[in-house]
Amino acid sequence: MTPLGAEIAALIRHGGPIGVDRYMALCLGHPVHGYYRTRDPLGVQGDFTTAPEISQMFGELVGAWVAYVHGRMGRPDPLILVELGPGRGTLMADALRALRVAAPGVRVSLHLVETSPVLRDVQARALAGTDPTWHAGLETLPEGPAIFIANEFFDCLPVRQFERRPSGWHERQVGLGPEGGLVFGLAPEPAAEIEAPGTEGALLSVPGAGLALMRTLARRLRATGGTLLAIDYGHVRPGFGDTLQALAGHRFADPLAAPGEADLTHHVDFAALARAARAEAATILGPVEQREFLLALGLLERAERLKARATADQVLTIDSAVERLTDASLTGMGSLFKVLAVTDQDLGPLPGFPEA
Repeated sequence: MTPLGAEIAALIRHGGPIGVDRYMALCLGHPVHGYYRTRDPLGVQGDFTTAPEISQMFGELVGAWVAYVHGRMGRPDPLILVELGPGRGTLMADALRALRVAAPGVRVSLHLVETSPVLRDVQARALAGTDPTWHAGLETLPEGPAIFIANEFFDCLPVRQFERRPSGWHERQVGLGPEGGLVFGLAPEPAAEIEAPGTEGALLSVPGAGLALMRTLARRLRATGGTLLAIDYGHVRPGFGDTLQALAGHRFADPLAAPGEADLTHHVDFAALARAARAEAATILGPVEQREFLLALGLLERAERLKARATADQVLTIDSAVERLTDASLTGMGSLFKVLAVTDQDLGPLPGFPEA
């Protein structure tokens, strides 16, 4: 058992089983043994690869999108640009390069919401010269109209899970098995707050942390202006099923096997996020598939410009990246990943999102 696993087991022995949301929060954010506190998880040597690490084109198109939105906002000076969970800083480095080409002279006040000391160091190197400010949460961000970028961020926020039994919806919990290992189980009493219909055995995920964050962001955007661009893997229609997963070494793993040593994520419920934002009177664009969004922003045209001055090997790499980013198969990034924008009411239609 990992050090964090032993600590969680002791916690359960003392206080009883814990919810999936608390388990996720401990595994990812424990101050000593948390997954994101102790490592750089990205890339070939890590556990997973995100779109910005696949190709510079992804971040460049986001940067061009930011430049357009900045113009629609009336070009506030400086532009408050915020990234939630910036990874290695790759997306932002590429986006800033494209932003400065599309909007020469733009002044950027860059803010990164990141809790991992390891990743903060990596981001500082990637974004040297941009003078970013780091934040542990939204509370310390500067006031004013802003553009928020959240790529593969909402999938890491803790979720609660409930299973339908004849007596109602029982919360899924992490407890101890007969031999002392971590196991999934159900709370003995049904949760009175869950009233959704469902057949016996159905599993329902409730992204409480993500919904709360979305409501906070939507209130800010509605009050002070700006937009949130959220890109993540997930679904656009409510449904049942267990999408909690662990990744280690680019392979799926048992979520309970090695607490603190594997990434834990879940499929984002974009319909629920959209409802939360609408409840705060924000405007919703999308969600659309990542493939549709990137192609509308000019991915193919950007690829052709890069290939015009590339070697034969580089051309193959560029073509491979385009295919991977737009893969329309059921589990491909182009269809599995969705893009959602949340804005104030004054921005109107934006690139990448078809007008309703």
